[in-house]
Amino acid sequence: MFMLAAMAYDRLVAVCNPLLYTVVMSPKLCALLVAGTYTWGTLCSSTITYSLVQLSYCESNIINHFCCEYSAVLAMSCSDPSFSQMACLIISILSEACSVLITLASYVVIVVTIIRMPSKGGLKKAFSTCTSHLTAISIFHGIILLLYCVPSSKNSWLLVKVATVLYTVVVPMLNPLIYSLRNKDVKDTVRRLINPKLHCQST
Repeated sequence: MFMLAAMAYDRLVAVCNPLLYTVVMSPKLCALLVAGTYTWGTLCSSTITYSLVQLSYCESNIINHFCCEYSAVLAMSCSDPSFSQMACLIISILSEACSVLITLASYVVIVVTIIRMPSKGGLKKAFSTCTSHLTAISIFHGIILLLYCVPSSKNSWLLVKVATVLYTVVVPMLNPLIYSLRNKDVKDTVRRLINPKLHCQST
């Protein structure tokens, strides 16, 4: 979430201050953003893992999932899961709200800047810069909301499993494709794969 928010800020600087991009997005700032993102991620996952370790488990030791997903592990507990659920809820709301606010604020400024651009060429270039990132954000946050807003995960195991596959496997696989489609050579290759006649005509 916060890596995507940091990327939104990166797009903000690229569109609004292109001449100062290398100065503003210095290697030091990039390193701090990545370090902050991974520190928060480690802290959150450690807190949730600790809350799960404190529970007692008296049911079968077979998890109804393909990975140790939070709701699947929690479903096996026979003790009061209130603390763990509260910890997960607070971390989820805080992370989602902060990252979405950073992303939305960045894109509001970007949209205002794009609207004020006099040339259509600059408008098209700025829009293409942001499209791939917006696609990744939409897929990622859509799946996260679907996964953590399920009313009763015990009665929706299939939905939780499908959402987890999308979240852990499909989104990371899509990211390189989404971002590489901005490359002209990749676009030409995709067009040739979709319509082989274009390749014959060009040769």
